[in-house]
Amino acid sequence: MQHAVIAYDHAVIRAQTEQLLLNIVRAHAHRPVHFTAVSNVAATFNFQVNAGATPPLGGLDGGFLLSPIFGGSISENPTISIVPIEGQEFTKRLLTPMNEATLISLMRQGTGIDMLLRLMAGELRKVDGEQEISFLNLPSRKGLYEEFRKRVLHLASLQQSNQLFIEPLTFDQTWIVHFTAAEALEAVEKGYHITYDPKQDVYLLRRHVTGRVVITNYDPEFIPNTERVELEEEAHTGLPNDLLVDIRPGFPGGEYPLHGKFRLRSFHSMLNFLARGIEEEPEYDVPNDPRTKPIPFNPAHTLHILKTQKSPETAALEVKYNGAHYFIQDDSTHSWNQETFRLLYQLFQMTVTEVLGVHVPRITIAK
Repeated sequence: MQHAVIAYDHAVIRAQTEQLLLNIVRAHAHRPVHFTAVSNVAATFNFQVNAGATPPLGGLDGGFLLSPIFGGSISENPTISIVPIEGQEFTKRLLTPMNEATLISLMRQGTGIDMLLRLMAGELRKVDGEQEISFLNLPSRKGLYEEFRKRVLHLASLQQSNQLFIEPLTFDQTWIVHFTAAEALEAVEKGYHITYDPKQDVYLLRRHVTGRVVITNYDPEFIPNTERVELEEEAHTGLPNDLLVDIRPGFPGGEYPLHGKFRLRSFHSMLNFLARGIEEEPEYDVPNDPRTKPIPFNPAHTLHILKTQKSPETAALEVKYNGAHYFIQDDSTHSWNQETFRLLYQLFQMTVTEVLGVHVPRITIAK
């Protein structure tokens, strides 16, 4: 049973990873993507042992003893439930844009911000006075795409030197209130702080709040509370999949300032982006801005998927579609491709809700 559980786990993961690559290839061929999930694996094992004795072929004459007979058998009857991802679950898992909580949780696991934003962000909306400029993460939009890449490289450089802050804003909210003693006691019990302002002869109700995530080149705790409140209000004016960035002059990396929002895309949009990068809209090398410190590795492709007519000899993962072989090269030197695909797989798993009311996958072994 121990070997069976490991074998089933290996088979499920391999099927999911190949299905993931296959759907990128389907999108490349302008075909609909289709995912299935293994909701349940149930295996029944039957062990049988038998023993007996039989006379020898020449009979018992001559003093021959009975010949022993031993036998045994093991049978396995696995039942695997496969459920297509469709309807409301398809919308939630594939078409709903990612949120900042997903990006932050992956960053805290050590994933680089350049890899995350190149995969998850569809555009950078920069605020320049009253004008908003959208730098699209699309290689076909050459100037906008290059500016997007340069901005991401600048953030990666700051992260590399431990000068990038990506944390939720914390600030104090204050209200002028008039209430009775009972209302004041109720407010204190709910975590509010009450102070008296003798100049205005009023009571101030204060609460410490944790807000949206902001990417900065300074510690937000060291700027005035009013500025933190303004940043929070700006962050809340955007969509749930918008991530505010504020790189200010006067701080590390401030010679290349930026104030705007990264707009995160859906998992389906990520697949389409990678699919177009195979042939239709390939990515290309973009050097860093002169104001950015160099970083060790800046690959041209977010995920480099190759296409050949013959099966490749060295491939980390391969699928065949319409007579062609699509594969991810085994780049053991930097492992960028493998790490990007692992990130894509993690993002897909983080979208898991439930399949027919059952968390997936579940393996049941019955004796």
